[in-house]
Amino acid sequence: MNTATIRASRTGPATGLIAQVLLLAVLQGTAGLGALGWAVGVACAVTMAAALARGLARDPGERLGPASWVTLARATLAVGVAALAADSFTGGTPVALLVTLAAVALALDAVDGWVARRTGMATALGARFDGEVDAFLILALSVYVAPAYGVWVLAIGAARYLFLAGEWLLPWMRAPLPPRRWRKLVAATQGIVLTVAAAGVLHLGLTRALLVAALALLAASMGECVWWLWRRRHAACRGEPPEHRDQQGAAQPALHRSHE
Repeated sequence: MNTATIRASRTGPATGLIAQVLLLAVLQGTAGLGALGWAVGVACAVTMAAALARGLARDPGERLGPASWVTLARATLAVGVAALAADSFTGGTPVALLVTLAAVALALDAVDGWVARRTGMATALGARFDGEVDAFLILALSVYVAPAYGVWVLAIGAARYLFLAGEWLLPWMRAPLPPRRWRKLVAATQGIVLTVAAAGVLHLGLTRALLVAALALLAASMGECVWWLWRRRHAACRGEPPEHRDQQGAAQPALHRSHE
């Protein structure tokens, strides 16, 4: 990796922050983004930039590869969705604009994984960044959709953060999970169903049924993850390597989450 690429990688968090603030300015000019939308958007952008910078600083060998730059573009769109969702509580929000931003972000979710595989530059940081952007977009959409369909919809957006709380409280939940296409499919389903709900293109009852089904899938996926980790909790607490732990259960490598 040449010096210019390394420098660009290290300035990624600042580049993302600038892009997100510029998007907020565009939303103000085109959609009349208000003070609450600006406040939430800027807070999300700063938090995201700080978290990404911390991830890069933690491991000097980590770099933002091509796939992570696509993920950063998705993160920028997600900040726009969050700002519009927040603004909807104080005034009218252009639904078509919010849905378009969310739909493009969801489409790019398939692109970053493909780029990671094609370039052979999938990394632990890129995988974590990808997953957190997914979770953030789902949270923003659930906040926007909840007033119309019920506060219970927030459970879809809060699920990832409840899991993070579990990792903080229970050391055995911090063990790396083996990659599963099932989890990626479930995450994509949450985003698609919430975007359809935000668009309001289906009958209220049908949309609510889809949201219930999406939440059930998410609960099943999280339950599977917790059960897998619980079964290996003693090995995780002893600090055994993943391959050793797996001798006690299914013979599958406990790899870091990666672009799938």
